[in-house]
Amino acid sequence: MKQRHHLQEVTKGIIKENPVLRLLLGICPALAVTTTAYYGLGMGIATAFVLLGSNILLSLFRHVIPSRIRIPAYITIIAGLTTVVILIIQAYSPALEASLGIFLPLIATNCIILARGEMFASRHGVFLSILDAVGMGLGFSIALGVIGAIRELLGAGTLFGVVITSNLIEPAMIMLLPPGGFFVFAMLIAAVNKYESRQGRKLQADEVGCNPCMGQGKCSM
Repeated sequence: MKQRHHLQEVTKGIIKENPVLRLLLGICPALAVTTTAYYGLGMGIATAFVLLGSNILLSLFRHVIPSRIRIPAYITIIAGLTTVVILIIQAYSPALEASLGIFLPLIATNCIILARGEMFASRHGVFLSILDAVGMGLGFSIALGVIGAIRELLGAGTLFGVVITSNLIEPAMIMLLPPGGFFVFAMLIAAVNKYESRQGRKLQADEVGCNPCMGQGKCSM
């Protein structure tokens, strides 16, 4: 049972509680930097590392930090981790750092990180906080990567810079502009909500059973 619970803590952020597509958090970077799959994944992974580090530290010091300075302390920790991540990216991928621009420092203000610290890491042990950060970071990275991949494929005919369809069909440049970002974002939200709705109906049908309607040829479920 514990292993199943731990697995749920990791997988919940992928679809069920995806921070971007379900909780609608971190929308600004999800729309602003996802003109390519590379940029989307880069921002997602950078944010995930800050989220992981902040969850660990906030869980470790949850009984030490006074409640009256809790939020300022959280912000200080998150800002410090963000600086570390920016320095690492500057050292190993300056092109990515230049492309993401101001949105890298703004990781410190990403509401996903502060929300998970306040709602989860400050109330649970280190192990569960790590699982939560991994799940939410994975969900955030996947969401940004998928949005970026769709926009890049439709808008430039490439994927991770590799030519895919640009020689076959004319790319729709609007997909690389803000309207294209909003369109892809909306379509993904609709798809995830549809999936969750079907899963909910299926679960409800499994719980109540369908014996009363057997043989009638129809079912409202």
